[in-house]
Amino acid sequence: MNNFDFYNPTRILFGENRVASIDEYIPGDARVLVLYGGESARRTGTLDEVKQALGKRTVFEFGGIEPNPQFDTLMKAVELARSEQVDFLLAVGGGSVIDGTKFVAAAIPFEGDPWTILTEHGVNVRAAMPFGTVLTLPATGSEMNINSVVTNPKLHAKLAFKSPYVFPQFSVLDPTKTYTLPQRQLANGVVDAFVHIAEQYLTYPTGAMVQDRFAEGLLRTLIDLAPKIVEGKNDYDARANFMWTTTWALNGLIGAGVPQDWATHMIGHELTALYDIDHARTLAIVLPSLLRERRDVKGEKLLQFAERVWDITEGDDDARIEEAIVKTEAFFESLDISTHLSDYELGEEAIEAVVKQLEAHGMIALGEQQEITPDVSRRILQRSLKA
Repeated sequence: MNNFDFYNPTRILFGENRVASIDEYIPGDARVLVLYGGESARRTGTLDEVKQALGKRTVFEFGGIEPNPQFDTLMKAVELARSEQVDFLLAVGGGSVIDGTKFVAAAIPFEGDPWTILTEHGVNVRAAMPFGTVLTLPATGSEMNINSVVTNPKLHAKLAFKSPYVFPQFSVLDPTKTYTLPQRQLANGVVDAFVHIAEQYLTYPTGAMVQDRFAEGLLRTLIDLAPKIVEGKNDYDARANFMWTTTWALNGLIGAGVPQDWATHMIGHELTALYDIDHARTLAIVLPSLLRERRDVKGEKLLQFAERVWDITEGDDDARIEEAIVKTEAFFESLDISTHLSDYELGEEAIEAVVKQLEAHGMIALGEQQEITPDVSRRILQRSLKA
């Protein structure tokens, strides 16, 4: 287990009817910009609930943030915030809205070209506007971390940045906000969280017993909860545990002091940028093939994964590893999420396009060992072509 610092200042306001609590954590004289995605925030009443909680504060609205937040859209929010002298941001939505708000928060005081926040992955961020979140779609964990991903369709680029300046000051997690979500978004959330955990867990042993057991518990929780989540019933306990699991999947704790992979995400980002496939679905395409391609270097953790997460104890090492990967694929497929490029009508031409984009974005040494070169990424995607 490696040396590490762990710091997470986000205050979590968890439970039903907690939106009203935001009044306690935003200055009474703040000029607030509320950012959201589509009209569902208004249609479900969440936006009205937020504005009621903000009381007599001066409030501005910015809607239309895309499921993969786009740079040009976010820059319009930056311009609005600057012109209206906003001093607090409030994200109302899922991970995309929160990711977009993080970029806006960093870009408002930024001197220079804000696009470089993304090309330099946040190392040049020196300040950010304070903000909070009201989570409506559990998936990304963005409500309790410093990560953000922004898309530039003009460049076919989907780039990530992180900065300690973009921790949310608070996040409201009300499980009842998930009741109106469609099955597709709920299923995506399950897979997104599962792969977040896997990226921090399926590497190599470092003696991190707490992080390993925590990761395994979260994975098993998602497996147990998934049928209840996607069946459409408004089961408060199931939704509450789901929301809390997705938050802990990427708030930093299970990744503290352990190696992390993230190659699945980097390859998946390029699939989304090029072909507009849902983020979680790109992860379901890539992860099983990556595990097969890297089974030799990930072997010890894959055997641990097989035994502790999938209860696989019989057979030789190779058989147990393959069975664990097959069960992972079957889990994704049980959520109606396809796991092969051919399911999305993509073939060899897509593989070469993705590899070219990885090279263009400097993604040439991925994974916990930094050994996933463009050639290895190509082999991973070739494994993903069809069943």
